[in-house]
Amino acid sequence: MINNWINGKPCPADSGQTFDTIDPWTHVAHDTVALSGRSDVERAIDAARLAFDDGPWPHMGFAERGVILHRLADLIEANAGELATADSRDMGKPMSAMLSKDVPRAAQNFRFFADHARMAASEVYPTDTGHHAYARFEAAGVVAAIAPWNFPLMLESWKIAPALAWGNTVVLKPAEDTPGSATIMARLATAAGMPDGVLNVVHGFGPDSAGEFLTSSDRIDRLTFTGESTTGRIIAAAGADKLVPVSLELGGKGANIVFADADLDEAVKWSNTAIFTNSGQVCLAGSRLFVQRTIFDEFVERFVASAEGLSVGSPADEGTDIGPLASKEHFTKVAGFFADLPDEAVVHCGGVSDDGAWVVKPTVITGVDADARVCREEVFGPVVTIQPFDTEEEAVAMANGTKYGLNAMLFTENLRRAHRVAGDLRAGTVWVNCFFVRDLRAPFGGVGWSGVGREGGNFSREFFTEPKAVVIHP
Repeated sequence: MINNWINGKPCPADSGQTFDTIDPWTHVAHDTVALSGRSDVERAIDAARLAFDDGPWPHMGFAERGVILHRLADLIEANAGELATADSRDMGKPMSAMLSKDVPRAAQNFRFFADHARMAASEVYPTDTGHHAYARFEAAGVVAAIAPWNFPLMLESWKIAPALAWGNTVVLKPAEDTPGSATIMARLATAAGMPDGVLNVVHGFGPDSAGEFLTSSDRIDRLTFTGESTTGRIIAAAGADKLVPVSLELGGKGANIVFADADLDEAVKWSNTAIFTNSGQVCLAGSRLFVQRTIFDEFVERFVASAEGLSVGSPADEGTDIGPLASKEHFTKVAGFFADLPDEAVVHCGGVSDDGAWVVKPTVITGVDADARVCREEVFGPVVTIQPFDTEEEAVAMANGTKYGLNAMLFTENLRRAHRVAGDLRAGTVWVNCFFVRDLRAPFGGVGWSGVGREGGNFSREFFTEPKAVVIHP
């Protein structure tokens, strides 16, 4: 049984209602989950409110909070197997990826933000009048955090680590498809010495469920969400109604430009990683490939071979590269794109598994133009389109021809071109000759349909705190 975690202890739903969490590889329910109603969410907010208003957490020094957050990071690493199994069984991510990437990164998130909060500099403003003026960054209050299902543990920690490091308290609602790791992490936080009520977890769905009850509350001070763009609009409206600051990291339709002077081996390797990691269930996925015409055929040949070389299978198998999609609902959505392909589309490899598994094999498509649905909408699966271009200007125009703007990539050995094109691309992050290389101090977020606001380093500080000016008469 996966319960809520409220005020430092596991709690079933007040109604006694539950829902099943399904293993996407076996299609069998492997656990039951507390289905939170309004009263459960209100109890969690009560606990977070009390812990912030009257508890010790916001009044601790950064070093004292940091000790607890570092201890939590240690416990995450010590319980890597349990955490990895939870996410793997909930959404089908290969265990090897969980143990090598997701769990270590979750621990890193807590360590980084604990240290960043302790070492972040404030600002002092010289005045002509001799007054002493400076800025304070004070905890905002109760944070409502809603996490996605594609990187559950990693992105849960990415949200709550900076919120906690700056002295806030949190009510976290994980995605209904991936409830397991959140409750484990909350349990570990209590074991690390985090005071009761500082980190709370409620399970449930979105509309008329835990998500709506949490985001519509007038007792929260910050609202952070990662997920699909349509849901982001609903959450933005809820925040606007209560005048609560909102941070939204939403969908993407990442462009990947390969110029003729690129190192083709590196371009193929990183382009493969950019679209097929996590079975393509990545908001940063490089799902639109643009390749200069003079190398187009050679690149496609190499890229198709790399896609066909990936291993599809059980998430529990060490050699698995591609597991199932996270749910039957999502599998049905991704499979629907194949039915809508235009007649001129050429599918070089991949497609939907024909054995009843919720698997889409690594798929490479050419022959489509920008108006095709598969080029316009976020697929969120291991499906990539490749289109040729002739000039730099044409490539930039094609890359920017989307309402999304989370990230982009480009491959070139020309340094001037790298800087020039990076500046012209409409995206929150641009990777040059690489993919998914992160400095946690750097801004992360998107433009357009990809979200509002930025996270990371000082950008997280600005969101999770209330900056205050203090002016003292000499």
